[in-house]
Amino acid sequence: MTAATPTILATCGGMIPGTWTDAVYGPLLDFAIELADVSGRRPRVFHVNTAGGDQRVLEGQELEAARLTHVDASHLRLFPHPNVADLEAHLLSQDVIWVSGGSLVNLLAVWRAHGLPDILHRAWQAGVVLAGGSAGGLVWHSGGTTSSFGPDIRTIPDGLGFLPGSLAVHYDSDPGRRPSFHAAIASGEVPDGYALEEGVGVRYSGVELVEVVAEAAGRRAFRVERTTDGVAETTLVPRLLPIH
Repeated sequence: MTAATPTILATCGGMIPGTWTDAVYGPLLDFAIELADVSGRRPRVFHVNTAGGDQRVLEGQELEAARLTHVDASHLRLFPHPNVADLEAHLLSQDVIWVSGGSLVNLLAVWRAHGLPDILHRAWQAGVVLAGGSAGGLVWHSGGTTSSFGPDIRTIPDGLGFLPGSLAVHYDSDPGRRPSFHAAIASGEVPDGYALEEGVGVRYSGVELVEVVAEAAGRRAFRVERTTDGVAETTLVPRLLPIH
């Protein structure tokens, strides 16, 4: 079965280095599959690498990681043209749609050119778990901060808006992320939202955040809200996910 309620898992993570293979599914990706609540068959995971330009080398790593995790994986390619004849039928047949990182601004432009936002919204409402890391976590929100335009962190105020708040990622690994996100919220460019350190994810049931999770101890998320004199930042301690 698919998730009982519309579910989004927005993360700053995904695939991790393997000990024998190039990469394996990390705890956050494993958790997305768990949320789909599949029984009686292998889960179906649909990998979307639009933000990274549909690089074929990544597909090989993901297929090998899927085999090791005992799931059936497929890929969406939009370069040079869609590789799936009926996008809606295929997306609605999946259990998890995992969107990888890269350029958020390019991702949004290409998806909108192909009418993908409406299809993804219908899949989400039907119980397909929408998930992803970095740009793949940002995209579901109303807006956020990104390095899509170059080394300076800039604001994107027109995400898909499935979730009403904003998101920031790489909060601990990139020193420009925190001040840029604070400035964007303080100015009203994006609404109040959440910020994620590496290896952290936020789970939404419908549009309500219900859980913060992490793949390693010591990682944090933050609630960032506009105030009369700037912003207020509240630390959120995640639940530690098991490593399979």
